[in-house]
Amino acid sequence: MVEAALSALILFMSAFMSSTFGFGGALFAMPLLTLVMGLHQATPLFALVATTRAAIIVATNWQQVEFASTWRLIVANLVGIPVGVYLLKALPTPWIIHGISVLLMLYGLYRLTGAHLPKIESPYWAFPFGFVAGVLGGAYNTNGPPAVVYGNMRRWPPDQFRATLQGYFLPTGIGILISHGVGGLWTLHMLQLYGMALPGVLVAIWLGGWCNTRLPVERFQVLLSVLLIVLGMLLWI
Repeated sequence: MVEAALSALILFMSAFMSSTFGFGGALFAMPLLTLVMGLHQATPLFALVATTRAAIIVATNWQQVEFASTWRLIVANLVGIPVGVYLLKALPTPWIIHGISVLLMLYGLYRLTGAHLPKIESPYWAFPFGFVAGVLGGAYNTNGPPAVVYGNMRRWPPDQFRATLQGYFLPTGIGILISHGVGGLWTLHMLQLYGMALPGVLVAIWLGGWCNTRLPVERFQVLLSVLLIVLGMLLWI
């Protein structure tokens, strides 16, 4: 009962974060869920919740999705996912977690200094970013950071940023779910936890969407940078 309540609360907060900013839910939820139930149960549970969230956001905001970038991110991501699943089984978990946390904190600090990565015009850059995202997604449900960097370098506004990331998360999330199922990570207990958390997740999606439409672009960029640093610190703990 305690496990179900804690996981539902964590998933509510992560869904609110992802619905507001377009990403960040996995980086917030995965360290906490891992403490509550272990990595091999937390990974498929969060993947199922994240895919549900992405499907709802895309269905209600598909007009803002930049499809030219999305399909390229998806194709490259699907290539990288099996590599990430292999690394999940082959590498020590701290290596994966600490590597991601350092990159997030450095990038967040870089953004807060006022410096900017160069703007990229070509959507073909989505291929290398998408592959790295797929590797991280298969290993730790963290396929967001490379896509976030790509979206920033394309200079997407907040509404397009949120919708396009979810348009990318939806099919890649389905790919991750299939990989987890083939890898034997799905259990009846995990599905029960998902069912208990779902009502709160639906409420969080609505609240996050309401907040996203009311964030000025400048405030959005600052909050995004701070969020990257905080999530990196959470991963390190």
